[in-house]
Amino acid sequence: MVHCSCVLFRKYGNFIDKLRLFTRGGSGGMGYPRLGGEGGKGGDVWVVAQNRMTLKQLKDRYPRKRFVAGVGANSKISALKGSKGKDCEIPVPVGISVTDENGKIIGQKRIIHLDLKLIADVGLVGFPNAGKSSLLSCVSHAKPAIADYAFTTLKPELGKIMYSDFKQISVADLPGLIEGAHMNKGMGHKFLKHIERTRQLLFVVDISGFQLSSHTQYRTAFETIILLTKELELYKEELQTKPALLAVNKMDLPDAQDKFHELMSQLQNPKDFLHLFEKNMIPERTVEFQHIIPISAVTGEGIEELKNCIRKSLDEQANQENDALHKKQLLNLWISDTMSSTEPPSKHAVTTSKMDII
Repeated sequence: MVHCSCVLFRKYGNFIDKLRLFTRGGSGGMGYPRLGGEGGKGGDVWVVAQNRMTLKQLKDRYPRKRFVAGVGANSKISALKGSKGKDCEIPVPVGISVTDENGKIIGQKRIIHLDLKLIADVGLVGFPNAGKSSLLSCVSHAKPAIADYAFTTLKPELGKIMYSDFKQISVADLPGLIEGAHMNKGMGHKFLKHIERTRQLLFVVDISGFQLSSHTQYRTAFETIILLTKELELYKEELQTKPALLAVNKMDLPDAQDKFHELMSQLQNPKDFLHLFEKNMIPERTVEFQHIIPISAVTGEGIEELKNCIRKSLDEQANQENDALHKKQLLNLWISDTMSSTEPPSKHAVTTSKMDII
């Protein structure tokens, strides 16, 4: 007898990005040895990605979170080969990774975990209250929660930048990170994972700096960039290889221009200022931003330029990827031609050659 373990899920409001399910493949049917009969194969459990599907819908539609495939039919005189058991499908959103309790290969009977990592062209990265949600609402039709306090965004938000020629670019607004996010502090791993499948990163920093509370240290705009880079490095070094842009927000504030010129000076020669940081806060490599755009999500300053830079950067990345793929295909073709031209002649060809000589 199989007992289904309790269902565990994590949600933020109506958003769920992790779900635990019971699954079991169908048992095979009984054979008929005397007549050589063969029992039917048990049904399979399929995880099927569907557009517009969410884990919240899956949870509501299947409250027991139990997915069991059908049993194969027994062999009998009238049908020596039993029919296959009915397959069972689990509808899931695009972007799901499927693992078992121990991260091993899925077997006949498993408790599996569905872990959603959002797929977007651009992921917004920044400390709380940097203006990421305000920026998303400016460049897209998304309506995220906006307020003047930290951690306004409690769940990932997706928006799309629409261009006049109908080009669309998806943007993911992730809840603000804090120092120690790589160790799961604050929102930690819950949302850092969503950056993994974005094609590019858009750092959003407050030109006036950041301070989480009166009990934490104040950080300048330059310091927030260095610390964000370090958090990404400690979580997963591969994130630093993603193309990145920088949006310097809140340029409508007093003295913003002076602070921006100071920031640009620091970013042009970052190594000259790294001695101001503790050694464990310095990343192995600093981010080289493809574009740095001063903006104000309140007044709209720089928003159109930012949208154009995002598109230009993504187009350049796509061209580079296409060129690399083309070169790889040419190399494979050259290797294939080289190997075929250096192969020894067949026995038939050798025999014919000898006959010609004779």
